[in-house]
Amino acid sequence: MFKVGVDVGGTFTDVLLVDTKSSSFFTSKVPSTPEDSSKGVLNGIKKACDLANVDMADIEVITHGTTVATNAILTGRGAKVGLVTTKGYGQVLQIARSYVPGGLGGWLYYQKTPPLAPLEYTIEADERMGADGVVVQNLDEDALRTSLEGLKTKNIEALTICLINSFSNDAHERRIREIASEVMPDIPASISSEVIPELQEYERTITTVANSYVRPEVEKYISNLEAEFGEKMNGASLSILRSDGGLATAPSAANFPVNLLMSGPAGGVSGAIWVGEQAGINNVITFDMGGTSTDVALIENGQALVRRETTVGDVTVRASALDVRSIGAGGGSIAHVPELTKALRVGPESAGAVPGPAAYDKGGENPTVTDANVVLGYLPENQKLGGDMNIRKDLAEKAVQKVADALGLTVNEAAEGIVKIVNERMFGAVRLVSIEKGYDPRDFSLMAFGGAGPLHANALGELTQSWPVIVPPGPGILCAYGDATTRLRNEASKTIIVNMKNADGGKIANDLSELAQSAGDGLTISGNNDAVNLDPKTLEYRYEIDIRYSGQGLVLTVPVSLDDVKAGKFEAVAQDFDEMHEQLFTFRLDAEKEFVNLRAIVLGPPSDVELSDSGEASSGSVDDAIIMDHEIFHNGEMHKAKVYDRAKLDPGHIVNGPAVITEMDSTTVVFPGHEAKVDSRRNLLLSPKS
Repeated sequence: MFKVGVDVGGTFTDVLLVDTKSSSFFTSKVPSTPEDSSKGVLNGIKKACDLANVDMADIEVITHGTTVATNAILTGRGAKVGLVTTKGYGQVLQIARSYVPGGLGGWLYYQKTPPLAPLEYTIEADERMGADGVVVQNLDEDALRTSLEGLKTKNIEALTICLINSFSNDAHERRIREIASEVMPDIPASISSEVIPELQEYERTITTVANSYVRPEVEKYISNLEAEFGEKMNGASLSILRSDGGLATAPSAANFPVNLLMSGPAGGVSGAIWVGEQAGINNVITFDMGGTSTDVALIENGQALVRRETTVGDVTVRASALDVRSIGAGGGSIAHVPELTKALRVGPESAGAVPGPAAYDKGGENPTVTDANVVLGYLPENQKLGGDMNIRKDLAEKAVQKVADALGLTVNEAAEGIVKIVNERMFGAVRLVSIEKGYDPRDFSLMAFGGAGPLHANALGELTQSWPVIVPPGPGILCAYGDATTRLRNEASKTIIVNMKNADGGKIANDLSELAQSAGDGLTISGNNDAVNLDPKTLEYRYEIDIRYSGQGLVLTVPVSLDDVKAGKFEAVAQDFDEMHEQLFTFRLDAEKEFVNLRAIVLGPPSDVELSDSGEASSGSVDDAIIMDHEIFHNGEMHKAKVYDRAKLDPGHIVNGPAVITEMDSTTVVFPGHEAKVDSRRNLLLSPKS
């Protein structure tokens, strides 16, 4: 069976074609097409098929990480959303949480972003549901129908229905959706009790509104892809990567696109989990550096940290997502020296895919991080980026010379300054997911990937002391590996607010089982996806409870055992909560605890894709992989180095620095005093020489 993983980035679209029977891999990297991402997807798949001599019609499964939902919010290209609230709650998005960023000064200059559902497209339903699920006031259907008729004249493109306390009883929301489908049958409607049936009115509203805002764009994108795949690939099944690192069926992704807002970065973390599992390394800090941004995350015991909120731009929604921190630092980040301060700055502005860094010879003239790496010799100019893109050192030097002249430095010194500044910025992101979460980065390995990650891997290893630094095979397309190797996933949740000591374990276990059934059903709402044929015995179930100290607003998510919950054994749950609270905030309280939300997670079967294990070490010489003699500039000096072809490096080989190791999709730099060892899975393990 042939399976494809596709990751669309800001600069490149990466494709991994896998023959699952032979564990053969074929990769391609093509420029992204921001005007229509599907074009880049199809270009990349065709290129990979040509390299593998495979007919596109032979592909059966396509898994895809997409930024369509993310970009819709960032660029303001989402739908015109109408909102139905309970009477008296029409300004829920305007009031929000009354939070102004930037401290005291924020009140002077903060410009609030307009809400995704404007007040002029908001109507109020005369109804009221109690927090206990009992109807306080019946829905006035005649008045509602009149309001919906008026809303229809404003040409909205999507509708959100979010009523007070609907998490406890969704009858009114469902009835309003029925009436709306009669008044405006062509307008998709999202109800909060399906998107996020949890308490806290604002969070539930903004999450459901965001779902409506991106839904038409995502539905159109998925529909176009499925049409193209149906024509060229005999209807290959399509799954979309969720923000939490699992896969959603295409219909589920189209109906609940708010779960896709961090789909792009999640691919790299999923790929890192898979590579770490294959290599026997379960504690990893991921370092994904692309052309536009850098994403970092922490994996403990083979599981990535998950947070219950996702932030894109100024919009924060309640949707599970891998705890990925992103900064505007990538290979295309532009370096500049402001006239006022004369201090070197790098990013967040990026040269992007067009025109790109000056070294790409596509018209770019601004100095970028990639240009600095070319000047330093870390990215040899005679190598072809992505297999077919020439690197021009002369153009890189010309661009970086602007910074050198502004600072009174040599071009090499300026280039090293650019690289060191961006390294420190990325180290700051690593601190956010490790030290500031109570983890010591020295207890983890650093995994570097993305097109630019291995260029900076050795430097980040020195800053974090996270040895060994792992550079997996095909690091430039690891996100595509993650898309191709992750599992189907779905979750369901509900709010219960009960004191732990008064909780009925049997009832809570029954609620969790019902949520698991609902989440499992969500994996099979597909017309042509292979998820329909999933054997229930292959599914894995996980259970969580959101807990807080009584009276707190903050909740922490604690994994639980269904059997322990059923038996009412909450002592271990309380202990886990206290330890988690102490790790994050340095203290615990001798106070009563409350259960707030229940959550069930259902996972499909594990991936059948494996890295080949080469077994015994190679009998060949590492010198056979040498391409040429070379020089790199490091710590203010020129060093004689060698350039190696990674394809010719075998398990057991050790490359001594200074060295540059090249491959189709990325380049790894090994500094003086360091070495890179090839393990049995063909990962490069960088560490200081012993």
